[in-house]
Amino acid sequence: MEYTNLGRTGLSVSRLCLGTMNFGPRTSEADSHQIMDRAHEHGINFFDTADVYGWQRGEGVTEQILGRWFAQGDGRRERTVLATKVYGEMGDWPNERGLSARHIIAACESSLRRLKTDWIDLYQMHHVDRNTPFDEIWQAMEILVAQGKVRYVGSSNFAGWHLVAANEAARRRNFLGLVSEQCIYNLLTRWVELEVAPAAQEYGIGLIPWSPLHGGLLSGALRKERDGTGARSAEGRSRDGLAEHRDTIEAYEKLAAELGQDPSTVALAWLLSRPAVTAPIIGPRTLDQLDSAVPAATLTLDEATLTRLDELFPAPGNGGPGPEAWAW
Repeated sequence: MEYTNLGRTGLSVSRLCLGTMNFGPRTSEADSHQIMDRAHEHGINFFDTADVYGWQRGEGVTEQILGRWFAQGDGRRERTVLATKVYGEMGDWPNERGLSARHIIAACESSLRRLKTDWIDLYQMHHVDRNTPFDEIWQAMEILVAQGKVRYVGSSNFAGWHLVAANEAARRRNFLGLVSEQCIYNLLTRWVELEVAPAAQEYGIGLIPWSPLHGGLLSGALRKERDGTGARSAEGRSRDGLAEHRDTIEAYEKLAAELGQDPSTVALAWLLSRPAVTAPIIGPRTLDQLDSAVPAATLTLDEATLTRLDELFPAPGNGGPGPEAWAW
């Protein structure tokens, strides 16, 4: 496994991040524990979760699964760089959601209990909260960092200007600020290249792409359709995208075959070649899916392949960051 620093920090994380959103709803607890053990065997030390995962409001089902795995000991917690999130609705009352100082601190305490740990390595805002000023958010995060309950703070689903506003507010308080941004980013969804990625590079914020395979569409959807094995690629974002991009996906899978690689490996390796990207989030439901993702961490795509991928999946506008992407 390859490792890199998380953004501008000195924290070393694996080039692949284990996403746990399937743990509970799609993957049993026993299988989830096996997947996390196998991830450590592969050298993956970066795990991502959220208080809302498990989709039973207020229960934190997925965090509890991780907590029971950590409780087995044998260095599981110490070897893991643990990321979770705050923002989502955790109850019926008004202050059980969002990024108020009250909710951030209460949600952190609840996550710590579910995760059976004393600290969270990366505490991420799951979405921008337009009703809460960044000074209030940073006040809460400063308390958690001072108490030793949080090491670093990240964001998720922020616009480029939100990254700037957040880190300038942190700078005024002599606080480290955001060190990561978790955003949707894949060959078919490249909007972050316009402003989010340039802002991340400027501020030393590591990008953690979610949905790197576009809901399974970039994992060999047409092959799985022919084989009758594409349950994930026959639903949601992948199903809609396949109807719209069938010819492109066919050419993409042909390119992957010519390279002797699985389409998912190519998609992940492409992300790893992008500026500011720290680690794409892989969300395996099975051990086989985890094992198949690992080769991407050491695959380097040559310039001809990168050029062909740009032809198949062009960047928005004229390519590159704004304003040149849409102006002269």
